[in-house]
Amino acid sequence: MYYSLIVLLPLIGALIAGFGARWIGDRLAQLIPSGILVLVALMSWAGLPGAIAADPEHITWFRWMESGALAVDWGIRLDTLTGVMLVVVTSVSAIVHVYSMGYMEHDPSKPRFFAYLSLFTFAMLMLVTADNFVQMFFGWEGVGLASYLLIGFWHHKDSANNASMKAFIVNRVGDFGLALGIFGVFAIFGTLDFSEVFAQVPAMASATFSFLGYELGVTNTLCLLLFIGAMGKSAQFFLHTWLPDAMEGPTPVSALIHAATMVTAGVFLVCRLSPMFEYAPAASAFITYIGATTALFAATVGLVQNDIKRIVAYSTCSQLGYMFFAAGVGAYEAAMFHLFTHAFFKALLFLGCGSVIHAMQDEQDIRRMGGLWRLILPTYVLMVVGTMALTGVPPFAGFFSKDMVLETAFASPTTGGTFAFALGLLVAGMTAFYSWRLVFKVFHGPRNGDPDAYTHIHESPPVMLIPMGFLFLGSIVAGGLFYEYFVGDAMHWFWGHSIYHAKDNYVLIEKYDEMHNIVHAAHYVPFWVKASPFFAMLAGTGLAFYMYILHPGLAERVRRANPGVYDFLLNKWYFDELYRTIFVRPAMALGRFFWKKGDGRTIDGAIDGLSMGIIPAMTALYSRVQSGYVFHYALAMFIGVAALVSFAVMGS
Repeated sequence: MYYSLIVLLPLIGALIAGFGARWIGDRLAQLIPSGILVLVALMSWAGLPGAIAADPEHITWFRWMESGALAVDWGIRLDTLTGVMLVVVTSVSAIVHVYSMGYMEHDPSKPRFFAYLSLFTFAMLMLVTADNFVQMFFGWEGVGLASYLLIGFWHHKDSANNASMKAFIVNRVGDFGLALGIFGVFAIFGTLDFSEVFAQVPAMASATFSFLGYELGVTNTLCLLLFIGAMGKSAQFFLHTWLPDAMEGPTPVSALIHAATMVTAGVFLVCRLSPMFEYAPAASAFITYIGATTALFAATVGLVQNDIKRIVAYSTCSQLGYMFFAAGVGAYEAAMFHLFTHAFFKALLFLGCGSVIHAMQDEQDIRRMGGLWRLILPTYVLMVVGTMALTGVPPFAGFFSKDMVLETAFASPTTGGTFAFALGLLVAGMTAFYSWRLVFKVFHGPRNGDPDAYTHIHESPPVMLIPMGFLFLGSIVAGGLFYEYFVGDAMHWFWGHSIYHAKDNYVLIEKYDEMHNIVHAAHYVPFWVKASPFFAMLAGTGLAFYMYILHPGLAERVRRANPGVYDFLLNKWYFDELYRTIFVRPAMALGRFFWKKGDGRTIDGAIDGLSMGIIPAMTALYSRVQSGYVFHYALAMFIGVAALVSFAVMGS
């Protein structure tokens, strides 16, 4: 009952805010969902020790559906993976709820906003607590719906409407792959219950099937299809285009959806299905390459962006790439560790951006800012701490988790691991550069914005700063405090059987001549591997300081000297233009063809032809028959009777 309340209480808050606002008023429509989420977050932290167990606990609510061999229960799979995600989702959601009370103070639709936030939280909790594929898919699609509503919350703006549609459609592409994977799981294993499927996977590891003349591995194919869903939800390369546009939603939405919850659902999916991915080497290799490529792509684009929220959004995309290539090499614990720490400092950075935007009267272009650190000092301190955690400055949270991700990639004996380590190291330097570029351009240097805007700058109210303080604390201590549990000596006790490692994938530790899982082996990589992310961070930070503090005009000269490269990065590798050419325009042309030729000319033309041609002509003919003379009607009756008699005689 305890964990069931954690899942269901946000839904109650959503219903109260969404349907009861006219009776309870706007203020209570904010306070009640926010209070519920604070309570749920406290319950999640208190319940985390109870979730730590060797074997998962199954809490069944009721039988959801039963049709032939398909039987699906609605319930909770309680293990360490669930407990960690409950803490992450509810903590960030509670902070965002409270923060939004200040940020959305002047918005006329506050009850609707808080209803959407709580609905999103409920859907995310259903996803992470699911005990089977169908319930997980329900939460997966619920999160997609709620994100569509939140991104397009300001529906009076065309840009917000377009962004919400783009996010919804791109995610449906990924979800189609996820659905096919779920169908395939049921076809192969005859069940959709996680535990039953996981128990059968080792026996199916070598099974194949024929497709278009090729013999394909069953497990690899299923895992690739399932990962396509993760690619869409977590904005990985090829299905990433929706993420930066989603910044059209209110800033608290960015913190909730794009920092710690929805975009991490794909990482959670891969970790939850580790018993399957451990027997799918081709799928795992694909995840590694996609994750590393995503990290590089997003980092390069983030170097030149000027919208303060888009810079942080591309940072999110890049860090998700880290999490995925960690999962791809089998370091699921490291992926979850980075997910956990990332939630604190990335939510802090998004909410810090909201505080800056709030102070600058909705200005988001960093080129129109500068010299803000004295005017909004608390926000400046919070942003600097978030940046240090993101870039991996010791002893902040990101230092522990990002380094562990890179070390596991190096420890992996696969080519993909080497590729991921090399790109991850390069991305670490880029991350430091664009993160400090944001800080230097916004808070230091000359004031480049509208002079009138600077006269009205004010610090955010306590209702916004205090929630950020909790993220500030987490950004400092989360890495060191939880290191031993997530990836250290207590790792096996902490994770139990919620994460699985196949013995065939163990790595040799030459120092001890023993085989261990990839995370344990990462502790024994050479010292230069452990030190290299730190020096990459220093290089990126130093370059940003040199270009934007010591020589402020240097960046502009570099841009003018390399217009092609700059435009390529500024336009996000031209993916939007490419997709518009390949998919959007042909789809629009096809739709226009069916509209003009199919609906307009064929269907409407046929109806118009009947109504304006044949029917009037027949009406005119029948009107002549109705002459009003009795002998005409008698003649018609005689002809009809004669025809009937003739038909009867001929028939007999």
